[in-house]
Amino acid sequence: MGRAHRYFRRALRKTLMALVASVGLYAAALAAVWGAQERLIFSPVVIEAARRLSVESDVQERMVDVPGARLSVLELRLPDPKGVVFFLHGNGGNLESWFVNTALYRDANFDLVMLDYRGYGKSTGRIENEAQLHADVRAVWDGVAARYAGRKVVFYGRSLGTGLAAALAAALPADAQPALTMLVSPYTSMVALAREHYPWVPSALLRYPLRTDEVIARVKSPVLLVHGDGDTLIPLSNSRLLERLSPSARLVVIPGANHNDLQAFDSYRQAVFGALRAL
Repeated sequence: MGRAHRYFRRALRKTLMALVASVGLYAAALAAVWGAQERLIFSPVVIEAARRLSVESDVQERMVDVPGARLSVLELRLPDPKGVVFFLHGNGGNLESWFVNTALYRDANFDLVMLDYRGYGKSTGRIENEAQLHADVRAVWDGVAARYAGRKVVFYGRSLGTGLAAALAAALPADAQPALTMLVSPYTSMVALAREHYPWVPSALLRYPLRTDEVIARVKSPVLLVHGDGDTLIPLSNSRLLERLSPSARLVVIPGANHNDLQAFDSYRQAVFGALRAL
């Protein structure tokens, strides 16, 4: 019995030591995720301040001051636009890679306003929390909103920007709602995406939940969801759920499109152009 007892104690001690080591590694991994969320979510590309972002004569570049940073903004300004598309881009690149296809907006007679988030392109500062991100977007919109009084306003979000666009529309009073909120490759929430891609990370650890699913029902004006059926990064099921959550939402599925090549499909361009012309 003594030998068996000693064997049991040694085995128990090894098991406990292995468990403690595993818990320590897990805790260290969670701590790393907590501290690295900005690097995991945002992929900015920085460019020098002196670099010209556009050579098009009807595109203007300016900087917008926000607390602790200056945000780079590009604007397509037409002589007598029908309205404006306020475009919130995805998590990678900068205005150089996102401020494209301006011919589509000219043909639809819509101005285009787009900003780079903190740390992207020429924008200074760094993203520190979700509230700051929403506040920056609101500050840029508030700076141009009066210009488009009485005209058609479209909030356009792509990928990361969909949560920001939906939240901005939901935060506005009924008489200031956009004529259309267009969410292209949207997610229900970053919580749901993290659960799918990183199931071992507790949801409470996420500092950027971006709960589109909780705000979309508060957008009282029309919502257009556009999603590629081949999207593996943010699956089409996200748009289908958002469509069920919003009584004003309509879903357009782009056959064969993935997450990053959606804009290459004629059916995508037709959906966007048709929605603008229909306003």
